Amino acid sequence: MAKEDRGFASMDRSKQRDIASKGGKAAHHKGTAHEWTSEEAREAGRKGGMASHRRKQEQESPGESKTMGGDSNVDGGESAGEPNIEPMTGADRLP
Repeated sequence: MAKEDRGFASMDRSKQRDIASKGGKAAHHKGTAHEWTSEEAREAGRKGGMASHRRKQEQESPGESKTMGGDSNVDGGESAGEPNIEPMTGADRLP
């Protein structure tokens, strides 16, 4: 058997999906599966959006610094390197 013919990644997509589904169902049944709270999901989405935006900016202007003026905090309210996180209100909240 060739090395590339072994393992989960070499299986066809439907078989991978079936096996992964069984694992997820078993974890929920056992009580060890992670279930996202709305706050955890919101934070993960925010981080993903920030990373995506950062990558997009780097692709558009290679060679330039990531921030203007050298300070990573645009509003200057907190120390450099720490994001300014504001609570979401109104229409931004999940149902």
